Amino acid sequence: MTFGEGKIWYDGKLVDWADATTHVMSHVLHYGSSVFESLRCYQTPEGASAFRMKAHIQRFFDSAKIYRMDLGMTRDELADVIIETIRANGLKQCYVRPLAFRGFGEIGVNPLNNPIHVVIAAWDWGPYLGEDALENGVHAMTASWSRVAPNTLPALAKAGGNYLNSQLVKMDAIVSGYAEGIVLDVSGLVSEGPGENIFLVRNGVVYTPPTCASILAGITRHSIIVICRDLGLRVTQQGIPREALYVSDEVFFSGTAAEVTPITHIDHIIIGDGACGPITRRVQERFFSIVRGEFPDKHGWLTPLPA
Repeated sequence: MTFGEGKIWYDGKLVDWADATTHVMSHVLHYGSSVFESLRCYQTPEGASAFRMKAHIQRFFDSAKIYRMDLGMTRDELADVIIETIRANGLKQCYVRPLAFRGFGEIGVNPLNNPIHVVIAAWDWGPYLGEDALENGVHAMTASWSRVAPNTLPALAKAGGNYLNSQLVKMDAIVSGYAEGIVLDVSGLVSEGPGENIFLVRNGVVYTPPTCASILAGITRHSIIVICRDLGLRVTQQGIPREALYVSDEVFFSGTAAEVTPITHIDHIIIGDGACGPITRRVQERFFSIVRGEFPDKHGWLTPLPA
């Protein structure tokens, strides 16, 4: 099932994609009042399984709480409708997008009197930056835009309005001939990509920015940290200056969409040998072997879906 086909779960009903609409005066269109999630379902030898669904659902509820949005359902109920949506579309592997937004009611910045709608969409979506990117890596540029400062917008909420910043970064990268951007925080330290977290490797140690660097605390990011430690690698969360990227042995993105994508060039500077590095490859192989059911799921990250 490709993007734009099948069924979407919309406020308790499965509807056709063409019928999953909202009013042009909905609050979300004027003020960006939405929160969302993204998770993947992978095909395993035992059938389809959702990767870290409970963690994604928890973050969805956390984002909604920050923006005072009552989702009108429990975490278990949301899990059930995610599974229902995947099954209704006949998908074995897919990308899933839960979304909550403020709809048509009153106009004005105050959102509290507008209805809240909950939507679940699922479709077959391959690697975000392309199949070749997973193997051979991507070229990235340091963005001219900075991540939002602390106490301006909550970076820990996966909110629609936050991604206006991401769009600026992504568009600059594309028109400049790069696959992706890398954003610095307001202090000039490395933050993340426009839709991914970032890791670097130097002398066998894996580094990643801390949550106070205006990053979204990625579920895949956490998984990579755990995987690195399982592989016997030292992981450090600390402030990272821009120039540390240039002299790294390896750099890679992580995320639900990007999964584990090597970065081989940054600002026209070759990273390491200009190819996917050995530690990135080990982490990538372990990640995919877990999500595809080829390696024991000792952390309980997979939720098997009913046949």
